Amino acid sequence: MKSKIIGTGICVPDGILTNKDLEKKVNTSDEWIVSRTGIRERRRTRNDEASSDLAFTAAKRALKDAGLHLDQVDLILVATATPNMLFPSTACLVQGKLGLKNVPAFDVSAVCTGFIYGLATADAFIKSGTYKTILLIGVDTLTKFIDYKDRTTCVIFGDGAGAVIIKAGKEQGIIGSRLYADGSKWDYISLPAGGSRIPSYRADKSNYYLRMKGHDTFKVAVRGLGQAITELLKQCHASIGDIDIVVPHQANIRIIEALTRKLDYPPEKVFVNIQKYGNTSAASIPIALDEAVKSNRIKSKDIVLLTAFGSGLTWGASLIQW
Repeated sequence: MKSKIIGTGICVPDGILTNKDLEKKVNTSDEWIVSRTGIRERRRTRNDEASSDLAFTAAKRALKDAGLHLDQVDLILVATATPNMLFPSTACLVQGKLGLKNVPAFDVSAVCTGFIYGLATADAFIKSGTYKTILLIGVDTLTKFIDYKDRTTCVIFGDGAGAVIIKAGKEQGIIGSRLYADGSKWDYISLPAGGSRIPSYRADKSNYYLRMKGHDTFKVAVRGLGQAITELLKQCHASIGDIDIVVPHQANIRIIEALTRKLDYPPEKVFVNIQKYGNTSAASIPIALDEAVKSNRIKSKDIVLLTAFGSGLTWGASLIQW
């Protein structure tokens, strides 16, 4: 039994935060942001919008794209680092909004690598024969946890959701995945408050903001992504020349460019949309996938490489045939 992505859908908030808008909030400039990140604007949720709202809309669009009815879904996975609340899971909230009673649902927490972790999980469930049709959503609303006085983080992150439908069948789809983590470097990217270490009732305001060691993260990210891709290709008996298109996590244009050079891969075959959305964490790859497919950058039978790096530290890669 093989597992294949048969539908995609996205949802991004209406609110647009441009580099010009950020110039009014923090000591930065459009030129500085574009040269260091590649980002020109990012989407931002309203105060009354939560991760589950974006996830629900993306899920409905993915189901429509796949031509499936709701009752055909037998598992829901949501990759997110920004759940509506500590519990219940955002996946259960989405399941309730969809009206899918008794369908199992749970969250996957691997931050920016969440979609890759979720894809590997869905693939394993299908190949084991446990489930046949899985709804996988990547969603994050990190702008709610950004200090707009910190130019190292406020220029990078945006909000969004992307969903895919993964179905069991005989046609080649997900070829393989490689997952990694290094918890000793947890403090490279973190959001300290709200859990059992620093409960909300005793946290000061600074602990509610995302923290990132940008320089350290950059170096480890490029090395980790290179490792993931090299070992995945070896596992799948493939070479970089077999790849028709790379869809990386849209973290930072400099990381994408450094990885492209490291792999000696043509830059024109790497899909980039970071200029429009910024870093949307777990939503980044499914949003890019949807846009790549709908703009005909990804065509039937193409070999597609997905790769991501994020807090944890976590990183990984997946190889799929479209």
